[in-house]
Amino acid sequence: MNDDDDELRPRRRGIYWLPNLLTTGALFAGFYAIVAAIDWKFEYAGIAVFVAMIFDGLDGRVARWTHTESAFGKEYDSLSDMVSFGLAPAIVTYQWGVARIAEYGQLWRRLGWLVCFFYAAAAALRLARFNSRAATQDKHYFEGLPSPSAAAIVAALIWLASDQTSIGLPGLILAFLVTAFAGALMISRFAFNSFKQVNAGARVRFTHIVLVPLTFACIALYPAIALLLIFGCYALSAPTLWAYRKLRRRSRGTPTAA
Repeated sequence: MNDDDDELRPRRRGIYWLPNLLTTGALFAGFYAIVAAIDWKFEYAGIAVFVAMIFDGLDGRVARWTHTESAFGKEYDSLSDMVSFGLAPAIVTYQWGVARIAEYGQLWRRLGWLVCFFYAAAAALRLARFNSRAATQDKHYFEGLPSPSAAAIVAALIWLASDQTSIGLPGLILAFLVTAFAGALMISRFAFNSFKQVNAGARVRFTHIVLVPLTFACIALYPAIALLLIFGCYALSAPTLWAYRKLRRRSRGTPTAA
């Protein structure tokens, strides 16, 4: 058999197993978060969302490192993200909060599940917008809060409050406001830093290196609080920077765009 026969032979169709295996791990973690919430194991549900984030962060990088990127993998990753970072946080919040807030009246119950649906719909819209603009969007920034970061805020909040038997109406309102705010940021037009321009081989100050073990130590000692603060600060970074720039332009008398 010569080389011409090899060229004429149709190639086998298939998928790359390693990156898609990691995507399946993220999907499984998101599914487990839903199951854990149904069983009222909210601490496990919150942890599972962060496990899904780890797998989600690995699958794309592994695909690029091994040159196994594919259209199938991108679509599968997007569907997995919708489950792990869209439906899972919404259902976890619903299971944790709606039953509790319903004790204060049916109006609060309806507002609770509407907030959960709003979050899930915002995640779907965010993913659809990202997929449709992936080819033309600036790689250094995300338009709108990434769905994994929004899910991290909601999951860390529920994880933090998982051992609270009676959180009260103010605490429940705050939790649902945070969930709604995370959903709104996903569909916003704020530019969030993607950190893709960071050079891993570049020189940095010694103080920056010290922050790394300090951050991991805080996460190890107080995981829910530390993760909520980290992702909460990231979520507030873009709106804060936008407000600062707008106020600075007004103080200089420079006209701003609507």
